[in-house]
Amino acid sequence: MAELQDLLALAPFALSEADKQPLFAAALGQLTRHHRDHCADYARILDVLGFDADVPHAVEDVPFLPARLFKLRRLQSVAEDQIHKVLTSSGTSGQAPSRIVLDAATASLQSKILTRIVGDFIGKARLPMLIVDGPGTVKNRNAFSARAAGILGFSIFGRNPTYALNDDMELDWDNLDRFLAAHGDGPVLMFGFTFMVWQCFVQALQKMGRRLNLDQAVLIHGGGWKKLADQAVDDAAFKAGLAQVGGISRVHNYYGMVEQTGSIFMQCEAGNLHCPVFSDIVIRDAHLTPLPDGQRGLVQLVSLLPKSYPGHVLLSEDEGTIIGTDDCPCGRPGKTFTIHGRAAMAEIRGCSDTYGGK
Repeated sequence: MAELQDLLALAPFALSEADKQPLFAAALGQLTRHHRDHCADYARILDVLGFDADVPHAVEDVPFLPARLFKLRRLQSVAEDQIHKVLTSSGTSGQAPSRIVLDAATASLQSKILTRIVGDFIGKARLPMLIVDGPGTVKNRNAFSARAAGILGFSIFGRNPTYALNDDMELDWDNLDRFLAAHGDGPVLMFGFTFMVWQCFVQALQKMGRRLNLDQAVLIHGGGWKKLADQAVDDAAFKAGLAQVGGISRVHNYYGMVEQTGSIFMQCEAGNLHCPVFSDIVIRDAHLTPLPDGQRGLVQLVSLLPKSYPGHVLLSEDEGTIIGTDDCPCGRPGKTFTIHGRAAMAEIRGCSDTYGGK
């Protein structure tokens, strides 16, 4: 898999879109053939669709799987004795979660790529870390939830991790006071899922009339925006709340899904989500036809990371719009896009939406 390995060795934003696409398409073809040869269910899907993986294809022509298929079937391209861990997605009560099978090599690759992508935005220094969640979220080391996987995945960027919440999802003032006393005057890294950061941190502090000394903090957050949209909280209002309760001005949202862990899209300083060289997106209309830049439709996510399961080309239930290509004010090349939220009639779920509060 020469093309695949060559791309995976690059810096996240090393190529213009024109230079990336032929290499990416070739690498995607290699990965598609790998899954055809190692996952019988996936091979049958390609056969039914009449797709010849041995012929070169453009990225948008490679068949996608609906992301929710992983709720219905456990798809894997490795033997049982090679399974390192199984990730489970968040889901609404009573509905089956996605189950994502990882071998050690795929889990390691996801971690390495995540490190490179996030490091491009926050630097390489490991900062004291404040996690806006409770310690009980990370329990089962063999079957991770999306929240647990996110916490552990992003913890590699911090040191001395401290949980800002207790297991009742209330502010843990003992932990917070100790953390701020030790690190409040310097740069710190914060991480949490979007709705929990808003409800359990921002709103909780607003109700108490408290302001924390976190002026030098950088926050990385992701997950469902559904509940915030219901409360008329957009990206600007979210950032304004953080500035009010902690003086937090460096805020990076990220977009991704447990079905493609490690393959995330970070929000830059200009407010745009970016495609790294390891990933791509396609926007499709209601008839599943690819749409040009600037038009809103369903988001298809493409990643070169999943090798232990055929999750490399997935159709999400989110709507988005490609903003532009190689023209972001932040200077990073490649596609930029925005996410509008869940498509109408899609299952309402998300990494942070599953916490309903009290």
